[in-house]
Amino acid sequence: MEAIVVIVGFLGAGKTTLLKNLIKSALVQNWQPFVILNDYENANLDIDQLSDDIDPKSLKSLSGSCICCSGISQLRDTVNRIPSRPKGITLIESNGTTDACSLMGFLGVGIDGRFLPPIQLSVIDVKNWQMRGEHNELEANQIQVSSIIALAHLEQSPLSRVAQVTAEIKAINPSATILPIETLDLSQLPEVTPIDNDIKKLAHHKAHWASCSTDLPNLPVYSCIKEICTLLPSTILRVKGCTQIANESHFTYFERSPDGEVYIRPYKGSPTTGAKLLTIGPGSEKNVLEDAIKQSLHLVSV
Repeated sequence: MEAIVVIVGFLGAGKTTLLKNLIKSALVQNWQPFVILNDYENANLDIDQLSDDIDPKSLKSLSGSCICCSGISQLRDTVNRIPSRPKGITLIESNGTTDACSLMGFLGVGIDGRFLPPIQLSVIDVKNWQMRGEHNELEANQIQVSSIIALAHLEQSPLSRVAQVTAEIKAINPSATILPIETLDLSQLPEVTPIDNDIKKLAHHKAHWASCSTDLPNLPVYSCIKEICTLLPSTILRVKGCTQIANESHFTYFERSPDGEVYIRPYKGSPTTGAKLLTIGPGSEKNVLEDAIKQSLHLVSV
């Protein structure tokens, strides 16, 4: 039977990085992974980056709806259509505001009998755990039924902080296996069983936020990226974008994490939907995004 592993975690926790590592590990161990990636706006922006490692036929993006509610039927249908493989494993990355308890409750019903019961794997950003203000409840909700909790960004946190976060996680989910994200071994996952904890339900509207996207032109200099990220309001918790800088032939990917840090790196290949700026969180409106782009271009021209 085939294992289904659902990766959850708050915006910017490190889910996609973990997913990439699990795919590479699966291929080294002769597994045949099928990957489903969910995002509010354009899941293709992230899933395109996986096509160098895995056959595009084994990748599926689910955009525009949340798989914990309105998108659950599409998710079930996608899972049930996955081809049978001798050594298959299905990896599902949910968007960063998913009501993880609802997702597991819904996904556990209507899945083909050739699959094992889905298990949940949470990624925790130790540095920013429970520093989300009004969104702390959502972040805590995302670990309640996780069988494995992977601790990320440990290098940025003192041991005292790691111990504090670990204790708080155990208080919420005493049944989970907690380990550093670097030590997570793919071969463990098919043997893991679902967790059946008593859960504290989340008011579902707290897991649904505004999101938006707009076309992003070529930018003349890299500093435009940081200007855009600075100009966008702090209520927007997730910023992602992909564009070309000056006359460079390759694309550049960037993101602003919920704590305000901006990361920039090369983008493999070309985005299938063209250059885009994507945001998640209150204030995600097209005119806000377009104004930030215009202002950044003006600032570098003066």
